[in-house]
Amino acid sequence: MDPKLPLSPAARARMLRVDQAGEYGATRIYAGQLAIMGDRTPAARAIARMAAQEERHRRHFDALLAERRVRPTLLQPLWNVAGVALGAATALMGPEAAMACTAAVETEIDRHYAAQREELGDEDPDFGATIAEFQAEELEHRDTAIAAGAERAPAYALLSGIIRLGCRAAIAVSQRI
Repeated sequence: MDPKLPLSPAARARMLRVDQAGEYGATRIYAGQLAIMGDRTPAARAIARMAAQEERHRRHFDALLAERRVRPTLLQPLWNVAGVALGAATALMGPEAAMACTAAVETEIDRHYAAQREELGDEDPDFGATIAEFQAEELEHRDTAIAAGAERAPAYALLSGIIRLGCRAAIAVSQRI
């Protein structure tokens, strides 16, 4: 068995860059949903709670970017527009579609964070602990969304598949650009 090589500084920077971009994108999706849904329904209140956690995640990664002198993705303006548009579009489809969006995004984020934790190993315990903590909260978001009817959204499998594919693409390009 080959010993695991340490991660390069560039690899760690890509990890941090994509994590910050993902949390930023999540805040924008929730902003789009809440702009349409308001704050009076149970679904909107659940989304607002999840949005607050995502904002905390984003602020933490913003601080790590500054501390470690890593530039954010250059695509942040695109993720702003795309996130708000996705959030608004799914909210216009109804609360179940908004929750389907959350379930799809969080499924991909769970996979992403699990892969990062595996790649990171024991090299950066503080960063690894942050990823583990945030991953657990993302799984709570996914479970909340499913319990709130995500799977009853119109064309759930298609909607979820498209959103998950978009997440994987966003992860891939945000690491590099």
